[in-house]
Amino acid sequence: MAIWLNKDSKVIVQGMTGATGMKHTKLMLGDGTHVVGGVNPRKAGQTVDFDGTEVPVFGTVKEAIEKTGANVSVIFVPEKFTKDAVVEAIDAEIPLAVVITEGIAVHDTAAFWAYAGKKRNKTRIIGPNCPGIITPGQSNVGIIPGDITKPGRIGLVSKSGTLTYQMMYELRDIGFSTAVGIGGDPIIGTTHIDALAAFQDDPETDLIVMIGEIGGDAEERAAAFIKENVTKPVVGYVAGFTAPEGKTMGHAGAIVSGSSGTAQAKKEALEAAGVKVGKTPTETAKLAREILAG
Repeated sequence: MAIWLNKDSKVIVQGMTGATGMKHTKLMLGDGTHVVGGVNPRKAGQTVDFDGTEVPVFGTVKEAIEKTGANVSVIFVPEKFTKDAVVEAIDAEIPLAVVITEGIAVHDTAAFWAYAGKKRNKTRIIGPNCPGIITPGQSNVGIIPGDITKPGRIGLVSKSGTLTYQMMYELRDIGFSTAVGIGGDPIIGTTHIDALAAFQDDPETDLIVMIGEIGGDAEERAAAFIKENVTKPVVGYVAGFTAPEGKTMGHAGAIVSGSSGTAQAKKEALEAAGVKVGKTPTETAKLAREILAG
């Protein structure tokens, strides 16, 4: 089982013919992802050869869906064009749009997120500024290395790309049902809570690992959701325990003020909801092992 992405997912790549899109399309294909097309209006009708796999280029997302039955789009277009690309995906009603691009203006993200809501949220958005989503052994959409883990029983949701990779590697012998990198921008599509709800409903996910970071209140809200709605064990890690207060760190997207948004405040909120929280990624992985070992 998996959430949102599986072996039957048909993926198109918006921005496939750019350098980054080409590189990661090749890697996704190597991981077994069913990439059925790219989208570039200037190169419509062409095909791109990826080591013997011919991938057609379409002029629009709508055309790509009509011709291939695609149900996932991964977006690698430059930041100044990303809003238009996401809006196009939403208009085409593709079920899942994974926005990898970083550096998108917050008002652009706010605009396409509001637009998705106006269109009744028929398109789930993951990102922006995220590593994507992987269901090991089935499909990999984004930039997550496909060879650092295997299929297994853990669900992972993370704000941080690099910590996503580290946690997957730390627990590679147990493996993952799905790992989702939701991104750390101030405004994102899919949240910790969305992923927690999906993993709670996935019969093959036995334990959930949640990675957050300082700034904002997403982890506190997730803790409240866990307390009320999640019966599976959850292990957490919050990046930023050594960060000085009053500083915006990394891409956390919010200034830490008072106790709100600090790693300690988030840790306490999660522990109050019954979540075991590690002080380091390695300690967090150890907690997950102990729970699964029973």
